[in-house]
Amino acid sequence: MAEGADSGRTRLEWLDKDECLELVASGGVGRVAFNSQTGPVILPVNYMMDAGTILFRTALGGPLDTDLRTGVEGAEFKVAFEVDRIDEARREGWSVLVRGGAHHVTGEEECAQAAATGLETWAGGERELFIRIAPVEITGRRITRG
Repeated sequence: MAEGADSGRTRLEWLDKDECLELVASGGVGRVAFNSQTGPVILPVNYMMDAGTILFRTALGGPLDTDLRTGVEGAEFKVAFEVDRIDEARREGWSVLVRGGAHHVTGEEECAQAAATGLETWAGGERELFIRIAPVEITGRRITRG
C-alpha cells in the first residue's frame, strides 16, 4: 500500500538497517527463499542472530542442505530470508528482508560454536546441520495506522 493511501489512515514507512536488525534480533520463525532444481521454494525455519548473521538448523540431506550447495568450494548460494509480524485486525505490521549468501557451517570448531548458541527447532527429527546467511542487503517496511 502506498504512503497516503486509505485516506491517510495507514502509512507505509521504509525502515533503515538498524531498525531492521533490531526487529529480527530476537529470533523466532523466518522464511528462507531460494531456487531449487525444480523451481522457487520458501521454507519456514527457526532462527537466531549470531555474530551478525542469520543462523538456522536443518536436516542433513534435506532441501535446505542439498539445494543450497553449489558444488564449488567457497562459492555461496544466494538466498532471501524474510521475517514479519502482522496484526491483521489492526492492519498493521512490519516485514524485514535479508539477502545474502547461505553458508553451510563446517569444521569442528565452527560447528561447536554454532551448537553452543542453543538454537532449537520446532520441527521433529534430527537437525544436525547449521546454515548461516551472511547479509549483503537488509531492507524493511512497516505499515501503521495513524
